[in-house]
Parts: sequence; structure tokens; C-alpha cells
Amino acid sequence: MALTNLLPALLQAVMKGQPKALQDSHYPGWHLAPTTGLLNDPNGFIHFAGRYHLFYQWNGLGCQHLHKGWAHWSSDDLLHWQHEPVALLPDQEYDRSGCYSGSAVDNDGVLTLCYTGNVKFDDGTRTAWQCLAVQNSEGGFDKLGPAIPLPHGYTGHVRDPKVWRHGEYWYMVLGAQDLQLQGKVLLLRSENLWNWQNLGEIAGSGLGGLGAAGYMWECPDMFTLGGSTYLICCPQGIAREEKRYLNTHPSAYLNGQLDYTNACYQHGDFCELDAGFEFYAPQTTQTADGRRLLVGWMGVPDGEEMRQPTVANGWIHQMTCLRELTSRDGKLYQQPIVELQALRGEEQTYHGEAERMPALDAQRLELVLECDAEVTLNFADTLILEWQNDELRLARRSLETGEWLYRYWCGQARKLQILCDHSSVEIFINDGEGVMSSRYFPLHPAQLTLTGRAEVRAHYWSLRSCMVE
Repeated sequence: MALTNLLPALLQAVMKGQPKALQDSHYPGWHLAPTTGLLNDPNGFIHFAGRYHLFYQWNGLGCQHLHKGWAHWSSDDLLHWQHEPVALLPDQEYDRSGCYSGSAVDNDGVLTLCYTGNVKFDDGTRTAWQCLAVQNSEGGFDKLGPAIPLPHGYTGHVRDPKVWRHGEYWYMVLGAQDLQLQGKVLLLRSENLWNWQNLGEIAGSGLGGLGAAGYMWECPDMFTLGGSTYLICCPQGIAREEKRYLNTHPSAYLNGQLDYTNACYQHGDFCELDAGFEFYAPQTTQTADGRRLLVGWMGVPDGEEMRQPTVANGWIHQMTCLRELTSRDGKLYQQPIVELQALRGEEQTYHGEAERMPALDAQRLELVLECDAEVTLNFADTLILEWQNDELRLARRSLETGEWLYRYWCGQARKLQILCDHSSVEIFINDGEGVMSSRYFPLHPAQLTLTGRAEVRAHYWSLRSCMVE
């Protein structure tokens, strides 16, 4: 499609597609999702001038990974969101194959986007530019063009700038693939967002004692929390283990210390960030009151995504719930933000044998469950969680073959907090020690039932819808 035709085609797609999406029984009631078309990575998550802004990769023309720009939501309370003007479209030569992921910063009172301009050539090769755009008086964004060309020694897979301020400099972590096809994270520094110095590789495959760790590290995000510097990333090509890294591409994090003076990051081993079926490309920001929040894409690239039934209704994917991060004993804990409690209806309780607990309406549900023995949770015969003494096993049928697939969280679970929303389930383990996030597509009205003789203690609430305005 010609670049100049994108905007009118997008407007037509939204007008025709949104009614169909909203009538889909799997469309979420309180998670962020596209009006129509494809929702991809969260981008530019920031608190700026009294409001929270969350951008996201979006193809409003269909469910394919094409024509990606940045759409834009904002909120003053992290609960009620509104649509803002589309921020970026792939309408320049330097981003003609897509406005890929990036971040947002407050540059002396100007909301500034840092993103990857992706360019694919007819011979199958590609290049990438790290680009800037600034907000204008109408709420849209004016592109300023490329600030960083493809660095020497790397393939065209260089993308996803995450930028922050430290002292007198701007810093950036950037995902990259070297000429030996190994995934790396680069650290760059700038005084003005335009002129950047590449300080070198601070993490990646073959570095920091990791050994072979994938052919591309996407979506890096670096921040300090609880005295540690965490690096979140998506290492594509990392080896699958028996009960970890089972998705086509996982999300993981490193914990360590960043030496800004010597551009060196000392860190430990990888930790998987989410053990469910769908979680990728998370991005964090800091709130006005100092909390570190995370939001992720509830999808996985190169998996069974195009088999999802929502494609027939013209939309695909959603965000996770917003989560607060804390650091405990060198590990990241994730919990739903407290603002979500405003969606709760009347509290219900149950204390007794698991299989005698009444079936729960799982369309929009929050359940806090404590148990000291084995229990099975059945989500409409579509998603099944086996709560065993030393692990959780989550089961779902393949959308391609129909065979049962499994995901695991290993350890002793004492408490679960479960959030359901039409076609998603997020399971928070031991107050955020682990998380399992998954999409599922039940027949509605979906119910959650428990089986087993164990004694359980349950608190649960129905959740109100909270649609984007």
C-alpha cells in the first residue's frame, strides 16, 4: 500500500472494524486492546505533565504484522484511559517498513519519542534507524528524523531503544544482533538525544558468563530498583528447558549493577519473567509517587497467534494488566496495581473443601485463593491449572494440533491471585513471586470450577468493565 494512503485506509478500517470487535465475546472488558486490527508491543510508557501515556504498535488495517505505527492512550489514574491521536505512521523512507518499538522521555517539557525506523529491501536485507519525534500543540507528533544509523559490526536487526536520564547525560539500551548472529544489548550516551556515543555491549549471548543465549535480544529495559539494576529483555533463540523458556520467544531479566563510568554491567543468571503462554515485550515506567510499573504484550511472536479466533472478528491481542514491580532478595516481584481494586464488586468469601466451592463466573473475575494441598482449577474446560505441592502446571490445547500444551512454575505456591477478563487469565503466585499470563478462548458464559479434597480459603470479586473512551 502506498504510504500516502495509510491514514484514510486506517480511518475506514476503524469505522468498519470496531463494532465487530466490541461484539466479540472474547473482547476484554477491562484490559487495553485494539479498536480493530493488530495490537503489538507496548511503547513509550511514561508519566508526563500529570498524565500517563502508553503507546503501542498497531496495524489498524488487519491482524498481520504489517504497516506498524504507534497508537496512543493516556490516563490520569491508570484505570480510565482515552484514545489520543495516532502518534506515528510508517510514512517516511527511513521507517517505511514499520515504526518499531521504543520509548518516551520528557526533554525539558517536550514529550519526545525515541523509536526504530525499520527498512526492508527487496533482496531480503534490512536496515534500521533510531529516530526521534516530538509532540505538537494538537497532541500529535512531528517526526524529526533519524538520530542513530545502523552501528558498524551489526546486522540490520538493531532496534527498540529504551532511553532514560542519569546525571547530566541521556542513556539508551538498544537490542542488537552482531555479525556472528548473536544477541546483544548496547549502551549509548548522549548530551542532547541527537549525538550518541556507543559505549559498547553490556550484556548478551557469550557475555557476563551466560554462554550461548540467543540470536537477538529484543525490547531491552533497564532500571534501578531496591539497590539493584535490572535489565529486562526478550532473548530470541534461547534454549528451551524442560520447564522453562517454553514459549517460542520468552521474556527474562538479569539483576546486577551498572557501572556508568566504565560502561560495564555485572549481573547474575537469567530469570524468566512470566511462565505463562502469552507474555512478551514488557516495558516499565516510574509513577508520580515513585512506583515502578510494568505492562506487557499478551502475545508471543511466531507462535500460534494467527489461529486465535478473534482474527475472524478483525482484531488480535491485548495488553496485560498493569503491574507494580518490587525487588526482594535480588528478584523481581510483580503484583497488579492497587488502582485495579476500584473495579471490584461486592466481596464474596468461601472456606471449605475445594470441590464444594460454588462455580464462579470467570468472565471478569478476581480470585485470591490460599491452600495447603493439591487443587485443580478448571477454566471452562479450556485452561486447566494443577496446583501441586512443588509446582504449578498450566494446560491448554494447541490451536493448531489440539494436543495439550503445558507451562510450569516450579516452587511451593501458598497463595494465588487470579485475574480473568473474557479471554485472558493472569495468575500471580505468592504475592508476585511468579506470574503465569495466558490467553484462552472459552465459550461464554465461562465458569471456573475447583476440584480436590483440600481445604481452601477464597476471597473473590466480580470486576466491572472499564472501556477506553
